Amino acid sequence: MGVPDVKARNKIRDTELAANYLIDRSTVKLGSCEWWIKRSKRVATLEFDRIRKAMSVIVREPNGCNRLLVKGAVESIVERSSYVQLADGSLIPIDEPCRQLLLLRLLDMSSKGLRCLGLAYKDELGEFSDYYTDNHPAHKKLLDPACYSTIESDLIFVGVVGLRDPPRAEVHKAIEDCRGAGIRIMVITGDNKSTAEAICKDIKLFYKDEDVRGRSFTGKEFIALSPSLQMEILSRPGGKVFSRAEPRHKQEIVRMLKEMGEIVAMTGDGVNDAPALKLADIGIAMGITGTEVAKEASDMVLADDNFSTIVSAVAEGRSIYNNMKAFIRYMISSNVGEVISIFLTAALGIPECMIPVQLLWVNLVTDGPPATALGFNPADVDVMQKPPRKSNDALINSWVLFRYLVIGSYVGLATVGIFILWYTQASFLGINLVSDGHTLVEFSQLRNWGECSKWSNFCVAPYSIGGGRMIAFSNPCDYFSVGKVKAMTLSLSVLVAIEMFNSLNALSEDNSLVTMPPWRNPWLLVAMSVSFGLHCLILYVPFLADVFGVVPLSLNEWLLVILVSAPVILIDEVLKFGGRSQRYRAKEKTA
Repeated sequence: MGVPDVKARNKIRDTELAANYLIDRSTVKLGSCEWWIKRSKRVATLEFDRIRKAMSVIVREPNGCNRLLVKGAVESIVERSSYVQLADGSLIPIDEPCRQLLLLRLLDMSSKGLRCLGLAYKDELGEFSDYYTDNHPAHKKLLDPACYSTIESDLIFVGVVGLRDPPRAEVHKAIEDCRGAGIRIMVITGDNKSTAEAICKDIKLFYKDEDVRGRSFTGKEFIALSPSLQMEILSRPGGKVFSRAEPRHKQEIVRMLKEMGEIVAMTGDGVNDAPALKLADIGIAMGITGTEVAKEASDMVLADDNFSTIVSAVAEGRSIYNNMKAFIRYMISSNVGEVISIFLTAALGIPECMIPVQLLWVNLVTDGPPATALGFNPADVDVMQKPPRKSNDALINSWVLFRYLVIGSYVGLATVGIFILWYTQASFLGINLVSDGHTLVEFSQLRNWGECSKWSNFCVAPYSIGGGRMIAFSNPCDYFSVGKVKAMTLSLSVLVAIEMFNSLNALSEDNSLVTMPPWRNPWLLVAMSVSFGLHCLILYVPFLADVFGVVPLSLNEWLLVILVSAPVILIDEVLKFGGRSQRYRAKEKTA
């Protein structure tokens, strides 16, 4: 039953006293259970049921007489006992003061978190005094559980055993994590009410001196309440405990919670838990102590029987969902940017910023590695501080759509903007844009480039495209078709760079890069390096550059690309701050 305390060790130290109480010295070698099995042969078992809250066995004593040994809920055993055996072996009748004294002792032990079992026996068994086999005339009564209460009457009460199953060290933190995550914990147990409350205080579901009235009920007390009051109790914030609960009580509580729109996860290990496990949204059976019936009725099996594993699974599930959203957020905002750039090009009437093969390269090759790496994002630092999402929550709500449009708009503006800058501006942010010797035009000329043949005295100078190569034009109007190769390269490079920076934004939906730095996901850094390396490959390998219609960029031009691309991080940081503020205000309203 556990490790004996000091008083118990003192009692069993004296071997002479042990001999006086007819305890064989071989008990020390065999252990108490083995010694009793050897001493008293079991001839019949009266199985446990929830009505009696007890089970018993009939054993054959060495003197040839039968004895009934009973264990069960203390209140039930005391109720059916007529005598109590004192330490000296004498028997006294149980009157009301004695009964109250025993129940007071039970309350004292239960309030310390001990699971208490009452023990009793009976020697006067009547027709079962000589019961020995299934052929005995009284055997038919053992087949009818309705007769068990009669057999287990007029008992001699011998004592109370307190069992303690201390909570695992990690349970306290798991319960705190659940509180922060908006998960309400309800304990539904068959234990005595005082025991259940003490255990809940031990695991920090209730605070030590907290008044638990209105939060602690027996199963019968709760079911006896009106439906409206039941709903009100279940909807109150904080933990709750339901003691002496029967299977139908568990089912009823699960049913009401589901009717309230809650997502219900139910844990259990016994056959009696199976109906509630089946009814819950998520039935969780114990893998070590659980019965096969409970496992079959459940949606998942907890391999280590550890509550904190469930909390870890919740965090992992939230992380997977967030990573899916990160992938979608990254891909949609990038694609929206490409669509906007194409739309702007057509709306402004300027030459195409990118050709189809370049867009295909960006979508299939450059975007792929970062998007894949986002699936390896670690959980947000505050993943268990966010309220649970509702089952009908949209994957893309109005706020998320607004963010997509803002980021996508910047991607489109930056991609088209750098194309226009190259044609129309000599410098930008102190960076010389005409070091390659290309000719500047007016924005109005760029918009009406299709009418170039009608312009009088329009001429353009050859300009350098890197690697000692120059590009010259026999027809000045070719400056807006063949000659746009440098401007297209800048646009493509800005698009690639923005998408690399945007993949950093996708690390977390609301957390800043300060609290969720890029190195939390090293796979993303590797993927970004691969994507950027592939982009440089098509720029600086002549054969590939000709295929994709690009040219090498100078250091100054790369600096321009970075300066135009980097603000996407700042824009998303502002949007993330807005999201955090929105979430904080919503949390305060519900608090």
